[in-house]
Amino acid sequence: MKRKLVSTFLTVAMAASLLVGCGGGNTSAPASTDTETKTEATTDTSTEAEATETTASGGGKVGVAMPTKDLQRWNQDGENMQKLLQEAGYEVDLQYASNDIATQVSQIENMISSGAQVLVIASIDGDSLGTVLEQAKEQNVKVIAYDRLIMNSDAVSYYATFDNYMVGTKQGEYIRDQLDLDNAAGPFNMEIFTGDPGDNNARFFYGGAIDVLKKYIDEGKIVVKSGQVDFDNVATANWATETAQSRMDAIISANYADGTKLDAVLCSNDSTALGVTNSLEANYTGDWPIITGQDCDVANVKNMIAGKQSMSIFKDTRTLAAKTVEMVDAIMKGTEAPVNDTETYDNGTGIIPSYLCEPVFADVNNYKELLIDSGYYTEDQLQ
Repeated sequence: MKRKLVSTFLTVAMAASLLVGCGGGNTSAPASTDTETKTEATTDTSTEAEATETTASGGGKVGVAMPTKDLQRWNQDGENMQKLLQEAGYEVDLQYASNDIATQVSQIENMISSGAQVLVIASIDGDSLGTVLEQAKEQNVKVIAYDRLIMNSDAVSYYATFDNYMVGTKQGEYIRDQLDLDNAAGPFNMEIFTGDPGDNNARFFYGGAIDVLKKYIDEGKIVVKSGQVDFDNVATANWATETAQSRMDAIISANYADGTKLDAVLCSNDSTALGVTNSLEANYTGDWPIITGQDCDVANVKNMIAGKQSMSIFKDTRTLAAKTVEMVDAIMKGTEAPVNDTETYDNGTGIIPSYLCEPVFADVNNYKELLIDSGYYTEDQLQ
């Protein structure tokens, strides 16, 4: 999973004022084209000319499919995308699918039939959209996978996300540094919580962190007392807080109820971290462990301020939305969409040209600078 992340910075006009930007380079991949017969090409030329005339001034329709409103971050992603696309002159069809795959499929079908020219899709399950995306391909509707890679479909033109492996790497490095694993004798007790097994990102988050921490586990400096280390054993269906809390309840009961100290909990995101924190508050009497997270949700930032969560990866969704809108605009105008990675993300049909934004971590020492000074939150929201 290791690979080089291109480091040259691409200017994002719409996000120039944001504190946290995307990291990347200037590699770009051409928009995909279909090989067609001469007769079909003649017909499509007329259609494309009409589309070009429509989109040259920012017109056209964009479908934005988000997985759920249950998690704060997807509401922010959807709202940011809709706002920026509308400001760019596009009609936007924004839909949330309540974490129901059939609902998301139906929503995407309706977007295609109602004339969307580009689809931006944050999938619920990356393997479940093949059939509906075949319809998109037949209609020459371009698809941008948003944050979660859509698997096993050659209809996906681009992928826009944060560097998901780096997210996990930063979480693993935080635990390593806070426990001083290179110098301290140990052993330290740690438990692991990652995300939904149907979300391809969860494997990147997990892999980045485990690649940092595995040598300490192998040498016995980190002990996972539950024995639950493999991805399948630490995955959390739907990233659900309640599921993480229930599993943590069982882990504490079996391994830490006698006063054994828990030193760290590697949580891939904030909803799982919240479940772990709830369980610890109810069931654990020892010294508070290091807890990682991701997304800087309001409840979790409040927990950071209170000393209940140690850190959370900050992925400024305003920046990702702005980059995605830039990609949409390029597709609509028939030019090359900006990408900075053409090696990492294979969805089963080949490498998907990607734009990766760089994440940073927030903790009690820098959250004001990252989250309040940048305008992401107001101070009142975190009281």
